[in-house]
Amino acid sequence: MISTKQLLDIIARMAEVIQENKDFLTELDMPIGDSDHGINLARGFQAVTAKLPTLEGKDAGTILKTVGLTLVSTVGGASGPLYGTAFMKAGAKMAGKQELSMDDLLICLHEAVEGIKMRGKSTTGEQTMLDAMVPALEAMKAAAGTPAEVLAAGLKAAEAGVEATKDMIATKGRASYLGERSLGHQDPGATSFTLLFSVIAKAV
Repeated sequence: MISTKQLLDIIARMAEVIQENKDFLTELDMPIGDSDHGINLARGFQAVTAKLPTLEGKDAGTILKTVGLTLVSTVGGASGPLYGTAFMKAGAKMAGKQELSMDDLLICLHEAVEGIKMRGKSTTGEQTMLDAMVPALEAMKAAAGTPAEVLAAGLKAAEAGVEATKDMIATKGRASYLGERSLGHQDPGATSFTLLFSVIAKAV
């Protein structure tokens, strides 16, 4: 079980991980995007960190929805609306909850995936964050064992998904303008999702 206090700690650590990898994510974005994925996400999570003290004692749904709204309003480019939608959709399902179980985490990830598919009008195989998210979700559903083992399976699948984006031709976002020249490039969104997911996997 993840308490709301632990959830706040996880989100704070997510912000730190994005800050630590800001330059790396931006470098990944340079050949295929607007060269700002890391910069934009770091700005958004900085704003999220500033909001965390106001969320102490709130339920999980309120916490996740507030994170989503903050990301939408502070992150430029495509990643703000996409990540914002992911957190808001997950938050809508967690309304009133003071603890999150493994089943709740699966619901959150499922809702995040569906929200991103809807907002981005995208699916897997298009060199987007979904190419890490969907394999993670499927691996967790198939995995047996402790919560830590289930999350480890999800993380392993997400990392493999990130690697697989190098062999895809982008058909969504700025990278799609490159056509076959997007081959060989690792998707920044899949990478940032996997970094965020690693925080959850290590915390449980």
